[in-house]
Amino acid sequence: MAQHPTDANVYFVPAKSKAPIFASVSMFVLMIGAATWMNDLSWGKWAFAAGVAMMVATLFYWFGEVVRESQSGYYNRQVDVSFRMGMIWFIFSEVMFFGAFFGALFYTRQFALPWLGGEGDGVLTNELLWNGFSAAWPTSGPGQVGGQFQTIPAWGLPLINTLILLTSGVTLTIAHHALKGDKRGQLLFWLGATVALGVLFLYLQGSEYIHAYTELNLTLRSGIYGSTFFMLTGFHGAHVALGTIMLLVMWFRSARGHFTRDRHFAFEAAAWYWHFVDVVWLALFLFVYVV
Repeated sequence: MAQHPTDANVYFVPAKSKAPIFASVSMFVLMIGAATWMNDLSWGKWAFAAGVAMMVATLFYWFGEVVRESQSGYYNRQVDVSFRMGMIWFIFSEVMFFGAFFGALFYTRQFALPWLGGEGDGVLTNELLWNGFSAAWPTSGPGQVGGQFQTIPAWGLPLINTLILLTSGVTLTIAHHALKGDKRGQLLFWLGATVALGVLFLYLQGSEYIHAYTELNLTLRSGIYGSTFFMLTGFHGAHVALGTIMLLVMWFRSARGHFTRDRHFAFEAAAWYWHFVDVVWLALFLFVYVV
């Protein structure tokens, strides 16, 4: 806990914690498990599950410490500014994360695929290696990696999920205004509605994945289209799951009266993250499903 009492002119210095070490070990186990599971090693899924459990326990303990410090009044204006800067940089790193995947999709469609199809300087490559390959999108690449597949129409579940996320952004904004207006009942209702919409989005995306795997032969192994499709939508789904958990925690904290109209940055940080997730989905819907 705190090293010194609250002072507006003194920056809060937390006590030493083992949580960062535990988080690093948990992330290492989680990533090793994910990599081995994707490469069909039998123990991979168990390592992944262990890593997830370790990470959840570590974050529960770590954020619990932060909540206790906040509720004890140890944080002043300087700490609030630091938290805001940290969240801004975190979201910026997430923008770069998705930017890399969108960049890979753009490069594949605008440069690599036409080159393999014989356009421009790729004429010789096409004749010698993949004669007759058509540079049409979507594709599983030369040799039909993963076999023939069908794509998911944009105007079905993807459109419904788009409307769900857009609606969740509205309900979250209403909840934020209710918090600033000190209307606790409205806050809990609209924030609960946002969480429910997040859960609904995840359910529908899971249904879409099952349909793709079982009926469309669209899998992670379906060449370049399958890999980019599932990497983009899968990572976005993981972010929706994380955002839903964050908002659920905010609901429980709000129910316990943790926030006031003037001091509620934790709620704002979760809201920033959720709106970022909404914007990413709009770009994903346009460039993955529609175009």
